[in-house]
Amino acid sequence: MRKSTLLVLAAGVLWGFMGFFVKRINAIGIDSVGAVTLRCGVAAICFGLTLLIKDPKLFRVKLKDAWCFFGSGVLALLFFTCCYFTSMNYIDLSTAAILLYTAPPMVMVMSFFIFGERFTKKKVLALVMAFAGCCLVSGRGESAISLIGLLLGLGSGLGYALFSIFARLAMNRGYNSLTVNFWSCVLAGFGAMIIWPPAETFSICMSSLSNAILCVSMGAISCYLPYLFYTKGLEGMETGRASILASLEPVVATLVGVFIFDQPLSFLSGCGVAFVLGAIIILNVKNTNRTI
Repeated sequence: MRKSTLLVLAAGVLWGFMGFFVKRINAIGIDSVGAVTLRCGVAAICFGLTLLIKDPKLFRVKLKDAWCFFGSGVLALLFFTCCYFTSMNYIDLSTAAILLYTAPPMVMVMSFFIFGERFTKKKVLALVMAFAGCCLVSGRGESAISLIGLLLGLGSGLGYALFSIFARLAMNRGYNSLTVNFWSCVLAGFGAMIIWPPAETFSICMSSLSNAILCVSMGAISCYLPYLFYTKGLEGMETGRASILASLEPVVATLVGVFIFDQPLSFLSGCGVAFVLGAIIILNVKNTNRTI
């Protein structure tokens, strides 16, 4: 298995632990939207330190390319988070998760028109299996879907997909993946602070050493490391393929619920896990088919 594949799969695994951190963060009095500033802020600091150690010149961005980072930071990372968390006020969590994972087909379609990435039988089959697996893992959802909930859910999927697109555009212009992640997190973090004043969140975070460790761990493990791995993995594979591989996230989230929070694993959820893993295997089998 190639290095790029392992990096993207590692990103999906780490994103799958987001629910674990959200539960812990909520328990100390920080709501889900307040966690956005922490995630992006801590990740921005981590990426900044990484750039300082690796090469300070990587901070540089040409003004004519600023739109790429505005896209990956504000239109993608921040927009996705706003839509995703707000959608949970109108629809149940499982439905929100299903709508979020409309992202891979969006990435494939946009990549076809923007980057000329062709559809293959193997890629389409893996996409269908991964999406079906996400639906089974998440559950069907029992509440009716309101129009605003539907639009917000689809918006979260669009924002999730846009990060892959804008990150690819920036890297195609010669920028290091570290540069892309740093400025994306900085812009998303500032945007979050404008929308959600961070004073109370930071006060809770710094009220004890354990709270501070939890907040830093959330930003490092659920944002810094997965985006570091994902964008590095993008350097060696097609954007659409990467988005499908990252569908490992809900599988890991389900297993975290089973083994850490003692949540039952239903038969359908088990089938969903098998579907997603099957999609990953299909993508990594040598392709002998012609493109379509």
